[in-house]
Amino acid sequence: MALFIVFEGGEGCGKSTQTRALYRRLSKSGFTAVLTREPGGTSLGERVRRHLKQTDGTAISPMAELFLIAAARAQLVSEVIHPALKAGQTVVCDRFTFSTLAYQGYGRRLPMDTLRVVNDAATGGLSPDLVVLLDVPVGVGLSRKKLRGRDRFESENRAFHSRVRRGYLEMARADPQRWLVVNGRLPRGLIGRKIWERVSSLLRRESNG
Repeated sequence: MALFIVFEGGEGCGKSTQTRALYRRLSKSGFTAVLTREPGGTSLGERVRRHLKQTDGTAISPMAELFLIAAARAQLVSEVIHPALKAGQTVVCDRFTFSTLAYQGYGRRLPMDTLRVVNDAATGGLSPDLVVLLDVPVGVGLSRKKLRGRDRFESENRAFHSRVRRGYLEMARADPQRWLVVNGRLPRGLIGRKIWERVSSLLRRESNG
């Protein structure tokens, strides 16, 4: 069943844990699913991911960051997402275009119109059926990350992360039919059940035509 489900959220929200949990549940329920992530999911994307996250002092301008992410995204859509959806599979993706709007738009303050044009070019206008936002206060999310070993995004100041969170919440409010906002401080099992409830309703709708 071809559904495209995206997980979004700030640092330490638990999103990666829940993407894997949903993927396992889909597989156990008999659905053919693909689990992937951004940036990453392809050989090119994983190399881009390493460059973007490293904290070795290499300077990356906000615009260069945008185009690196867009290149990885274009490859992921072409190599993984589109073929899976065309084959009738459900794709579960850890981050997608909304991360660009939140991090490079609200966080880095790049022009939103520019970001939307780049996103559309990289994806061919592909949009998910469901966006799951795991929301936690900035302090809670960052406290889950060890001070040592934080990547380049995790190391940004609290003001940056506050703008990112605000961006996510504003996007969710603007499109409540597509977005599911879940309190990321809830127990993992309860978060998973809330997500599965929404996904199950989408699966039923798809199966009924």
